Amino acid sequence: MWARWLLSGVLLLVGCGAESVTPPTPDASTLTPTLAPTLAPTSPTGAAPTTSPFTSPTSPTITVPVLPDLTDRGIVEGADASWPQCPAGMGIPQKRSHGAPMPLDSAEFVILGLTNGPGFHPNPCLAEQVAWVRERHLLAAAYSVISWPSEQQVQQYGGQGPFEAASTLGRLANAGYQQALFNLRTMRAAGLDSPAVWLDVEPVPDFDWPADLEQNAAVVRGAAQGYADQGLLVGVYSTTSLWQRVVGDLGLGLQEWRAAGQTSREEALARCDQSRSIQGGSALLAQWVEALPDGARDRNVTCPGASAYLSLWFHAY
Repeated sequence: MWARWLLSGVLLLVGCGAESVTPPTPDASTLTPTLAPTLAPTSPTGAAPTTSPFTSPTSPTITVPVLPDLTDRGIVEGADASWPQCPAGMGIPQKRSHGAPMPLDSAEFVILGLTNGPGFHPNPCLAEQVAWVRERHLLAAAYSVISWPSEQQVQQYGGQGPFEAASTLGRLANAGYQQALFNLRTMRAAGLDSPAVWLDVEPVPDFDWPADLEQNAAVVRGAAQGYADQGLLVGVYSTTSLWQRVVGDLGLGLQEWRAAGQTSREEALARCDQSRSIQGGSALLAQWVEALPDGARDRNVTCPGASAYLSLWFHAY
């Protein structure tokens, strides 16, 4: 996550990837399209159903119905981990891991990153991190950094997906769609069970988003649709400013995981307020970075009233 790297004064995103490994080509034939999930992200308080603004005539839609009433557990603490927590030296050249510490014992849920920074590069030690979570019988879910596809990736994947390949926006959306399918292959190969994937949308150093916000939004829309078409819940991780820097005023209305940077638990909980909405959704989780003697960690909490929905967003090991 972006906030972790504020400790070193550098904005550096957490993703996932592999050292000196050519990423496998996502094969859509191994991922049979399904209907959108019957329980998609929405307000824990039961707001009226909305539809995400996939407004292009060639764009599929994601419907966001009301969640059921479940018993709240109060504030629950968790964490996230990805390629920085891999043994030092793993990953693509731009995103080498450095053996950052794994979550504290207080974490009841852990969100594991699928990518090594940009899309189409898997977390090089995801299977080992899944084993770590399984040994501790924690709740687990997944997140993925969504990034601007290279020209080669657009050429390769622009015609593969549900979007109109004759248009630039459609080809970009298909490339985002294929990022999602690639990440699901990574998730399944590592043995990670998750009913949901969080879209990490922010600037990616060394893999910068261009200035065209509409084109950036097409990639993000495509990735969201890719996960939804596989029956997963879809949420958004970001901050309001970072989201707007990448995709402008794109509003998907999806559930949110909000970052507070190197601040405090109190500030993270303050981000749960609906006035801090990133893209029109309500908050399920909030994150802050804590500096500890053995290294900084991303720490997370459920937002007030949201812990009832952990069983919908996480797999229990």
